[in-house]
Amino acid sequence: MRHPFFVAVLLFTALCQSAPAQDTWSLQQSVKYALEHNISIQQNVLNERLAKLTLQQSRLSQLPNLNVSGNYGRSFGRSVDPTTNQFVSGDSYDFTGTSGNADVLLFGWFQKRYTIVGNKLRLDAAGAELDQLKDDVSLNVATGYLRALLAQEQVTVSEKQVELSKARLEQTRKFADAGRVPELDVAQMESQLASDSANLITAMADYTSAILDIKALLNLDFATPYGPEIPQVTVADEKMLLTLTPEEIYDEATRHLGVIRSRQLRLAAAEKNRSSAWGALWPTVALSAQAGTNYSTTVRDVKVTGATLAPVTGAYAYDALNNTQYQIFQSSPTFSTTTTRLVTQFDNNFRQTVALTLSVPIFNAWQGQYGLRQSRINVLSEQLNKYQAELKLKQDVYRAYNDARNALQKYYAALRAFDAAKRAFDFAQKRYDIGLTNTVDYLTVQNSLYASASRFASTKYELIFKMKVIDYYLGKELKL
Repeated sequence: MRHPFFVAVLLFTALCQSAPAQDTWSLQQSVKYALEHNISIQQNVLNERLAKLTLQQSRLSQLPNLNVSGNYGRSFGRSVDPTTNQFVSGDSYDFTGTSGNADVLLFGWFQKRYTIVGNKLRLDAAGAELDQLKDDVSLNVATGYLRALLAQEQVTVSEKQVELSKARLEQTRKFADAGRVPELDVAQMESQLASDSANLITAMADYTSAILDIKALLNLDFATPYGPEIPQVTVADEKMLLTLTPEEIYDEATRHLGVIRSRQLRLAAAEKNRSSAWGALWPTVALSAQAGTNYSTTVRDVKVTGATLAPVTGAYAYDALNNTQYQIFQSSPTFSTTTTRLVTQFDNNFRQTVALTLSVPIFNAWQGQYGLRQSRINVLSEQLNKYQAELKLKQDVYRAYNDARNALQKYYAALRAFDAAKRAFDFAQKRYDIGLTNTVDYLTVQNSLYASASRFASTKYELIFKMKVIDYYLGKELKL
């Protein structure tokens, strides 16, 4: 009797025959390619980068604010000179100035610290969500990969069935020519061959569809050759996973799955945001400093260039001793004016201010109160999200464990049915060769073997997939 896993041997032979026409990909290669080219993963990478930038910005917000400004302008008509603060009328004048200010929060009830910690937790949550997405993509690729393997194996089984039907048709024709069987048996064999050929075409179409599906999962160009590598899988090793209990699998999943870590981190971030919102209701102390200077063309320097003497009309000095009268002269200086230099004005007008500010939020349209209330609601929402994620995970783990146990039972049932169908076919083939079984009975046994081989292949890969789901929850690498 042939080995019960002859279907796998036939599949390996078929793959070897077709290998030159396609590139062979292992499951690990497929998963790696998908992780590097999946668009959703690339989008989540950008989300993680944004979260990192938000964290960096919140950390830099602890540094003092420093601003420098300058201005230049021309004034016309009556205006206030920005340098002398005097009204100026008449001609226009130019003015310029520069100033700078700095301020730093000395104490604000740790609002910035809570914000920094919250943003750090959100960054970690974004990383956990990215890890979860990678795990999900890996599982989806494994699903598509196993589907392609099953479709390929079904093609091999169908090809073997067609080859067997062809051989039996030729043999039946020889029997009919020799008069051992009627022509009806030949027609029945031709009908069986046509039916098996149709099954082969369907299996090939399913395989092509499975390959297109996994190429879409990998974001691989449809023109690129792709063929799944035949794994060396031992079902006995796979079923060892069922020695664990569902609760043990769930406990392990909660420790490494990104969906749980993400919900835990986002809950912690919401709590920090609540603390920051609470701090916004209390007074804050800040230190500020300012410095500035300015220049105006109305500020002039006066330079004396000389003096002239002229008699003062009607003004005399009388010397009583000598009885003499003297004319009084007055000195009138001459001068010129120039605009005071920019550097001189900047130096003369330089001013500095230092201030300590206490800010008390008395009324701001209840924004602070509503911000605190909203943060409390966000905490409750994240608590529910965390509980929902844990509950769904436990349900999924128990369902996956039950599915794996059922798949194992179906596998052994299909294996026993396949062995029985194989033995029955061997007996029917021998009896048909010596003319002890008619064509109808022989075809019935042959079709039973084909159906049992297909069911066996299906249950084998279903079991492998269910076990890979258990590996997924245990955090193991998905490989065959």
